[in-house]
Amino acid sequence: MKVLVIIPTYNEADNVRHIISEVLKQGKNIEILIVDDNSPDGTALIVEKMLKKNERIHLLKREGKFGLGSAYVEGFRYALAEDYDLIFEMDADFSHDPAMIPIMIKEITDHDLIIGSRYIKGMNVVNWPLKRLLLSYLASKYVQLITGMPIKDPTGGFKCFRKEVLRSINLDEIISDGYSFQIEMNYRTWRNKFRIQEIPIVFTDRRSGHSKMSKKIVREAIFVVWRLLLLHLQGKI
Repeated sequence: MKVLVIIPTYNEADNVRHIISEVLKQGKNIEILIVDDNSPDGTALIVEKMLKKNERIHLLKREGKFGLGSAYVEGFRYALAEDYDLIFEMDADFSHDPAMIPIMIKEITDHDLIIGSRYIKGMNVVNWPLKRLLLSYLASKYVQLITGMPIKDPTGGFKCFRKEVLRSINLDEIISDGYSFQIEMNYRTWRNKFRIQEIPIVFTDRRSGHSKMSKKIVREAIFVVWRLLLLHLQGKI
């Protein structure tokens, strides 16, 4: 199967070379797409040099900092146009362990979406302040309560989709960005009756660089669940 790992980047020059190398080590059928939001630190320049030596590396350069959700949507469009069978979402900062990729590929044999879950077995998060950990955990409970989704880590960003899932979703209708984008993709996948499986991962806070978390992202996540529920009641999801 053709496998594409999509990694959005903004100012990830310290990480991008290493994350690309580690991802590609996980299998000869695995390719990687970096979607860079015009990083001023030269992230895209590093990727451009690497892809000249390796045809499994791809790059989409965007003209500005447009956000996580739109970066993934562009990546999904690329993956579907190139007919990849499995499409991953993954962070650039080693919060997600590349060694989990083959495990997720194996697990998706009988499923349509695999989610690397921080909360399927307790709280598997390393190096987060207690305040942020509680915020994330309680947000997950909030999403479960409002949407009814049986997903313990609805905001997690380490995922593997079958291409059929992404083809079933009208990407033009995506309403969210940031961490709420993860909630929306899960919700649309669940409402389309695809098979979802969570597997435990250990989430380790970034090795270097700065977190992209902000109050705006948190506010969006609070309200987007109600918009999704309303769209479902209107028959639009």
